[in-house]
Amino acid sequence: MSIKPVVALIGRPNVGKSTIFNQFTRTRQALVADLAGLTRDRQYGDANYEGRAFIVVDTGGIGEADDGSGNIDDYMSEQSHTAIHEADIIVFVVDARAGIVGSDAEIAKFLHTLGKPVYVVANKMDGVNEAAITEFYAFGLGEPYPVSASHGRGLSNLLDDVTKDMPEEEEEETPDGLKLAIIGRPNVGKSTLVNRLLGEDRVVVFDMPGTTRDSIYIPYEREGKNYVLIDTAGVRRRGRIEEKVEKFSVIKTLQAIKDSNVTIVVIDAQEGIVDQDLHMIGFALDAGRAIVIAINKWDNLSDEKKDMVKIEMERRFHFIPYVKVHLISALHGTNVGNLYPSVHRAYQSATFKVSTSRLTQILQDAVSAHQPPMVSGRRIKLRYAHLGGHNPPVIVIHGNQTEALPKSYQRYLENKFREVFKLEGTPLMVEFKKNDNPYADRKKVPTKGKPKENPTKKPQKYRQNDKRRRQGAETTGTTTNKRR
Repeated sequence: MSIKPVVALIGRPNVGKSTIFNQFTRTRQALVADLAGLTRDRQYGDANYEGRAFIVVDTGGIGEADDGSGNIDDYMSEQSHTAIHEADIIVFVVDARAGIVGSDAEIAKFLHTLGKPVYVVANKMDGVNEAAITEFYAFGLGEPYPVSASHGRGLSNLLDDVTKDMPEEEEEETPDGLKLAIIGRPNVGKSTLVNRLLGEDRVVVFDMPGTTRDSIYIPYEREGKNYVLIDTAGVRRRGRIEEKVEKFSVIKTLQAIKDSNVTIVVIDAQEGIVDQDLHMIGFALDAGRAIVIAINKWDNLSDEKKDMVKIEMERRFHFIPYVKVHLISALHGTNVGNLYPSVHRAYQSATFKVSTSRLTQILQDAVSAHQPPMVSGRRIKLRYAHLGGHNPPVIVIHGNQTEALPKSYQRYLENKFREVFKLEGTPLMVEFKKNDNPYADRKKVPTKGKPKENPTKKPQKYRQNDKRRRQGAETTGTTTNKRR
């Protein structure tokens, strides 16, 4: 498998890097809004231009607050510097309307020391005279490319030069890997868990709620198996979602859940299990996703607090007895490795395959052990079952009067299938289909008794008597009246 070149998009905050990222990848994967500092982590995406494939990396802005003050901008800058060192090609994005500012010059000076190909892109050229880009020649990094990323203008010339030395993509199948969405309320330790699973500081970890505003897709390999970790923004209660950006982040989180194979729900043990945790679990189950629950920050609890959380778990998780719960410390790595076996069992349960004959046999055994109820004097009959889908698994049961089957009996059948197949971590959908009568539209034909006579004709016995009278009259020439 050939290694794809890496193209890093760098520059000050709010110069349009995420918009260019979306244009390169032909997706809406990166969040875009008119707010400085929106992209805070490295965002990876696959791009293909005229048969040449590469990886594009969107970064947080650099050059605004590298003063060692320990604020979030320092961490953003550190992530951007890491992306620069990972990249094979640098695309330096500047704002054509703002011109050169002090931090732009400092970035250009740093890029001269790398010895890597650098392309200067003057973005936001709408309504700007092209002569304005001449000042960017002062960087000494070659001819600047005038573009309008929001409208896609000028990007083809840039891509022609960026990809000119790249090899054409080979015909090969690259597995996407098992997708794990890491979800939870803000500041419960999602990014710390992601970094622990990866073994590196791939995403920003900062002790401030809402640090991760975007969903970040991170492919990696572990013990010969491919994975894609999806680190998501924290989901607050709806009443607290005020900023436009945070609303976008919630949408990205919900999309990440739908895009995942297994969702790991992270809960803060120090704060306990709150309603919003249950709402997220419910949404993941409604989306049909297998889930694993990680109670984080367990090491810092007192014994009394641990007992209280365990009691709360029994009370609030009663509706999901099939979901595995892990007590972990993402910061120290305690029990984090135990998440993988549960993730694989949940995924296998969500994608299991079984023959129709086997499902039907299990159904018949369940019906024999506990018959369905009577409806209007008739017994509900469940005839056969088959598999109707995966992730989540769907079992379709056919029979008559299935619309009258009580919810309690439906749960009984669901639990029976779970027990036989040892399904863990995944919702199971059981659907019931009513067998239609194939002769319902045909005209009924009597099957018992004599055929109905034509009402315009006399009964058979009277027709026979009339015949005998006519024959007697022809013989004697008179009409005989037997009554006389």
